[in-house]
Amino acid sequence: MNELSKDTNSGSVFMLVCIVMLFAGVSMILSPITSNAQTIGSEYLVSLQNDFEEDLLTADLKDMKLTDALEYIAEQANLGISYNSNLIPDGSASLVIQEMPVLEAVNILLEGTGLSAHYISNGSVISIQEIKTPLNSISAMNLDVDRQETVSGTVVDVNTGESLPGVNILIMGTETGTATDTDGNFTLTVPSLQEILVFTYIGYQRQEVPIDGRSEIHVELQMQIFGTEELVVVGYGTRARETLTGSVTSISGERLQQAPVTNISNSISGQLPGVVTVNTSGEPGADGAMIRIRGEHTLGDNSPLVVIDGVPNRSGGLERLNPRDIENISVLKDASAAIYGAQAANGVILITTKRGQVGATQFNVDFNQGFNQPTRVPEMADAATYLEMLNEISLYRGNAAPYSQERIENHRQGTDPWLYPDTDWFAETLKPVSHQSRADMSVSGGSESVQYYVSFGGLTEDGFYHNSATRYNQYQFRSNIDGRITDNVTLGFDVTGRFEDRNYPTRSSGDIFRMVMRGKPHLPAYWPNGLPGPDIEYGDNPVVVGTPETGYNNDERYYFQSNLSVNIEVPAVPGLSVRSNIAYDRNFREQSVWQTPWTLYTWDYETYENGEPALEGSSRGYAEPRLFQERGSGQDIMVNLVANYQLDLQDHSFGVLLGTERQTFNNSYMNAFRRYFASDQIDQLFAGGDDELTNTGSASEGIRQNYFTRFNYDYQAKYLFEFVGRYDGSYIFPEGQRFGFFPAASVGWRLTQENWFREMTGFFDELKLRASWGQTGNDRIDEFQYLATFGFGSGYVFDNNVIVNSIHPTRSPNENVTWEVANQFDVGFEAEFLNNRFSIELDYFNYLREDILWFRNASVPMTSGFSLPRENIGEVSSYGFDGSITYRNQVSGSFMFDIRLNASYATNEINFWDEAPGAPEWQRSTGSPMNTSLYYNAIGIFQDEEEIANTPSWEGARPGDIIFEDVNGDGVIDGRDRIRIDKNHLPKWNGGLNINAVYRNFDLSVLFQGAAGAVHYLNTESGEIGNFLAEFAENRWTEDNPSTTHPRTWNRGDEYWSSNANTYFLRNTDYVRLKNLEIGYNLPQDVSNRLGLQRFRVYANGFNLLTWDSLNVMDPEAASSSGQYYPQKRVFNLGVSLTF
Repeated sequence: MNELSKDTNSGSVFMLVCIVMLFAGVSMILSPITSNAQTIGSEYLVSLQNDFEEDLLTADLKDMKLTDALEYIAEQANLGISYNSNLIPDGSASLVIQEMPVLEAVNILLEGTGLSAHYISNGSVISIQEIKTPLNSISAMNLDVDRQETVSGTVVDVNTGESLPGVNILIMGTETGTATDTDGNFTLTVPSLQEILVFTYIGYQRQEVPIDGRSEIHVELQMQIFGTEELVVVGYGTRARETLTGSVTSISGERLQQAPVTNISNSISGQLPGVVTVNTSGEPGADGAMIRIRGEHTLGDNSPLVVIDGVPNRSGGLERLNPRDIENISVLKDASAAIYGAQAANGVILITTKRGQVGATQFNVDFNQGFNQPTRVPEMADAATYLEMLNEISLYRGNAAPYSQERIENHRQGTDPWLYPDTDWFAETLKPVSHQSRADMSVSGGSESVQYYVSFGGLTEDGFYHNSATRYNQYQFRSNIDGRITDNVTLGFDVTGRFEDRNYPTRSSGDIFRMVMRGKPHLPAYWPNGLPGPDIEYGDNPVVVGTPETGYNNDERYYFQSNLSVNIEVPAVPGLSVRSNIAYDRNFREQSVWQTPWTLYTWDYETYENGEPALEGSSRGYAEPRLFQERGSGQDIMVNLVANYQLDLQDHSFGVLLGTERQTFNNSYMNAFRRYFASDQIDQLFAGGDDELTNTGSASEGIRQNYFTRFNYDYQAKYLFEFVGRYDGSYIFPEGQRFGFFPAASVGWRLTQENWFREMTGFFDELKLRASWGQTGNDRIDEFQYLATFGFGSGYVFDNNVIVNSIHPTRSPNENVTWEVANQFDVGFEAEFLNNRFSIELDYFNYLREDILWFRNASVPMTSGFSLPRENIGEVSSYGFDGSITYRNQVSGSFMFDIRLNASYATNEINFWDEAPGAPEWQRSTGSPMNTSLYYNAIGIFQDEEEIANTPSWEGARPGDIIFEDVNGDGVIDGRDRIRIDKNHLPKWNGGLNINAVYRNFDLSVLFQGAAGAVHYLNTESGEIGNFLAEFAENRWTEDNPSTTHPRTWNRGDEYWSSNANTYFLRNTDYVRLKNLEIGYNLPQDVSNRLGLQRFRVYANGFNLLTWDSLNVMDPEAASSSGQYYPQKRVFNLGVSLTF
């Protein structure tokens, strides 16, 4: 196949029909084979076990992982071993073997796991499988259902032997259970002594213990090691972490819940090495963080690919997912992302949602109430100081001071709020506390045939404004159901729905905070009688504009997402499975903006009525009501088919994956505008006038088609190799260039599996070296760059005064446009030592991004009249490292903790792009990081005329002005003296320190997050147009206070140093935050049981609680240089969780 099909709908239907027919045919054909294969297999195994004599084994196994112990026995007996790694439970094993048959030793290790071992392949291979309950045993158990037996025992910590109080004990598949007393003892009545008991305890691993006819049981629980995952989600599957060769980091859904935020992108901040987040706004419904994986690597779009339950680019993304629905998040940071091909150059985020497990129905309910504040708002000059600065501006111009000292003092003293107010515009506009609340409920459980996870939830959050027009509401539903159709066929069906309702003022948050920053403190926001005061200009008074008084801005979004999956294990070919997914997503959006005039009040400062100032109200803002309406919808369909084959031959393990995937989507959009309404009570399009109306719309469709493969090999789980390849096609590019191949390879070496290494040192419990190289692509550019575009114009008048429309070219085509290619190299190691208490992971990466799509604007003049297409001309290299170190310890049976520190460094360098010739070397962007800027270097403050005369200076400089460095030494300050600063908005250094602890029924989680290496440019609209930051006002240069570090008062951009970017206003944003803090308490288990609950937990948590930085005036993550942004939020939250 060389080209993408132009008929996307027929292609999707054809592929869907083929898959359905495949599943139906395979199921029908394999059904009789399944039962015959089981019968023949069991007879064959019986004969095998009677045809040879077992060897006897002697060994001493101490605190070995169960999988390692099994592999060790097989190796000592010179036998192969076959098992499904997903079935082997976590935990360690100890066993002294003296002249024991091999199979007997293996089965002793497997006691209590629900697994058993037998020989296959003429006794040369040990096979481990699940224990199947015979039908006659089930019948016998049913006959004894009325019998009641009593079992008792104790539960202790496996390492310390200390008794564990409050351990929850349930009979598997029922809600019947008990809890251990203060001495760790329990007594439980059971239907029979053949039941399985399930032991759960906070901070410990769940354990299932068969009674096996015993009346007394001694149970040892293993501590749950925080932050470790045995299986890691990778592209189109999972891998055991011990044999993983790629650089993958992950986080559990449980940890995401510790941050009381309404946006998932803010939950991962500081928790994943190599993952950078920058949150620039706390506005409800628009508070997502920018996410970068290992920094930025291209001149265009640097956002990663997001895959949710196997479906790439789902509408709505990750931000609004319910954290309680998430099982885990994995991030592919290196060339392992190549399996996603042309969309994976910036890394891949894989999100897996929760699924049901076999067991009794379990209800989980959580409710929390949050209280929000801005992390920081700028401190502005007071009225008296501001008026003094206005006087200084006038004097610098050679004019008289407009404000008398008496008036200034009256404002300072606040003697009369009518005449001499001192207005804090932030306090007048923003309320002290806003609120958010969230409620979630989930139901999960299932039998061997069907498992289910169903959840419902909703949240609401209001804005910071007084009488706020800002409010975000969300309601969601999720149903993930898995069913076993036959022994070899399983079916999964997922359905998700989400409604997002955003309400905002009719002006943007940037506009409103521009009004706040410019608010003049000597003018009232409200008059003392409560009526809103005068505007700043054009009706701009933020205390009114932030409320519903000006109309409404309602944005509603609906998401429906579904996924049907079928998995077939082919019994005729052990290890072979075929899986298909069909995902169908729909989304709708409708936005209405109804803008109406509002009333403000002014006073002439002379007229009084009844002894009070006579205020005059007037209509401000919009001249008349007006209505904007937008509607859009989208549809995405993804179909894939994946075959996976796993073969284990003694020391050799092979894995092969082959797949194909097709994704089609279409979108439509329309908008309309009306004004001149007959009545401001009818907010519908039909009621608007015909003058100046607009009706516009657009539609688009696209398709991606790909084929992919992965090959894994390992020898004794010691030498590891993986190859990944993807042949990817995208509609973005012209015919003949739509497909590209993206390969990757990685290797690993587990030194701790080497006998010589273990004999040389017993320090390491695990040590693995790995390296990877690969290519991924990036097609995130404007669509159809290979086509010329045209625009329509109007207003041209020709003969007879006839107005005609026109069409004109707007962009020349690039018929050779193709992929960006990311060459990615990574080398790293993973280590665990001191009985797994310490673990370290460290990676170095080096990327080269070639054929970057960018404009040739510097060498083609603007007079061409064209908007040029992107060409594959750019090249950027990037490099850095990321890693983590974890320490975990169990001090006693009731106290355990872990500490995890992660850090990353990432930077980049432009190797080539279209740069104008002739620039000085110190100004060239080539050789510097992307997105850097030029600044004059501020080196001091002029103190007097003599210093100005003896120093190269800007024409018209005066005492109190900033001194610019004469970089080229020509004695003149001009544009060639600007220097390039190799920092931008994105921190180069990022990290986090996470501390988790459990003491009896209390739990604690603390996250410190920090970043360094970024800058922020302060450029407020100050002077006669608006107020000054207090920092500038209080430290400004005056004749009485000749500062050597701060300049004199300025008026907006009137001065050369306020209108030209310079390093005086450039500030470091290095910071450390107390990002998350959570304290929880679990009600004692016996008390919960008496209340009919499995668990009752109360907790308090917080987000962005404290910040240490040098910026001070604004939040260090703020993007706006002028302070015109909605502030980030600090959250205090209280909650309760119930499980029953």
